[in-house]
Amino acid sequence: MRHKALIIGGGISGLSAAYYLSKAGIRPTLLERHARVGGVIQTSVQQGCVLEEGPDGFMAAKPWAMNLIRELGLADQVIGSNDHSRHTYIVKNGKLIPMPDGLMMMVPTKMLPLAETRLFSWGAKIRMGLEIFRQPHGPQPDRSVYEFLLDHYGQECIDYLAEPLLAGVYGGDPREMSVNSVLSRFVEIEAKYGSLTRGALATPRPKSPGGSFLQTLKCGLGQLIEALRPSADVVQADVETVENSGAGLRVRAGGDWLEADHVVIATPAGDAAPVLRTMQPELASLLAGIPYTSSITLSLGYRKNTFDHPLNGHGFLVPRKERKHIFGCTWVGNKFDHRVPDNMVVLRCFLGGDRMPLSDQELVNAALSDLHSIMNLEAEPVFHNVARWPHSMAQYTVGHEKRVARIEELAGRIPGLNLAGNAYHGIGIPDCVRMGQEAATKIIAEYRREPQPA
Repeated sequence: MRHKALIIGGGISGLSAAYYLSKAGIRPTLLERHARVGGVIQTSVQQGCVLEEGPDGFMAAKPWAMNLIRELGLADQVIGSNDHSRHTYIVKNGKLIPMPDGLMMMVPTKMLPLAETRLFSWGAKIRMGLEIFRQPHGPQPDRSVYEFLLDHYGQECIDYLAEPLLAGVYGGDPREMSVNSVLSRFVEIEAKYGSLTRGALATPRPKSPGGSFLQTLKCGLGQLIEALRPSADVVQADVETVENSGAGLRVRAGGDWLEADHVVIATPAGDAAPVLRTMQPELASLLAGIPYTSSITLSLGYRKNTFDHPLNGHGFLVPRKERKHIFGCTWVGNKFDHRVPDNMVVLRCFLGGDRMPLSDQELVNAALSDLHSIMNLEAEPVFHNVARWPHSMAQYTVGHEKRVARIEELAGRIPGLNLAGNAYHGIGIPDCVRMGQEAATKIIAEYRREPQPA
């Protein structure tokens, strides 16, 4: 049997490709090594609490995830983050300090809150305030995020704002991250205005539908996975290699050869590399060169009547200079409604891959130690949930744009091959949906160009 389309990888990129192919009348077979599909998107429920073991939402300003949700008939399940209570704290000298108002990520746009904050020294505040007078010097070569922000705002801004914010999103090191790939909007602002602050003030902020910065589904993002799963014939199998065949491609999976007109590889880049090594060694080498970091999500559930800390805001971030175990903590019930019953409190803690060897109980103990130190929390959780995500967060290091351009050039020379996933043009759910849809669109266009039998 020859397949019209095979998809390797059952994360959100692969499932999105499957949905759009199936919608066009091309039912794909999806090969996934694990017993479940969804990749890092996984929702569980404990004692009435909805626990996101991976991402808890998606950026509302990027339309692709919401478009897909609407097509799946789940629009009435969408909820937004509670931005009216969206205060985030940064740990400094062991204390929770609120982030100043008026920040566009790490770019200050209001001078009075910057002057009043306890997060920075007066020297740093003056340095950050004077950035508004910088003049443009045109496009610059790719640099690290560290070099870019050090030039604009200085070391303290990196230590107590940029590093914890970016660690929470990318799980990486600003000294290695590509500013062109991670902060492309600010690179454009710098080229036009010179000053990021002046450019941010002059540039309208993207408007989010419904007004919320983040959106999610009432019963968790697992709803999205369940709605997408019927779009493909899912086969649990390890994929060993992809090769050219006379009339297309062939895939060796689970010891069998499968013939296909089109193949979408929607795995992490490191998993795609060995699969393509025989067919295209340079492509495999470039894919293997995209680094990934690991992460752990730990949810702790408490009885509200035993919880001994006020929860005003959405949580806190821990800069590297202050970090012992956890990178940050979200106060789940404040961030989203429909997550936590009135009699419960859920804290969602994040730890780095260096903690992966620890047992679940050791992770819980480490997090409780940090929470006691930072929040003076004495309450004991009544449940915990640990989700480990090894090699799950793609790192866009300096030179990423050129690397991906070469990857796409080489992949484009192989008829029928498509790549999708978080290794290329964005790590969030909307970007992964977009790349899956783009892969499906190419395949659909190929079939529509083929002459139809008389």
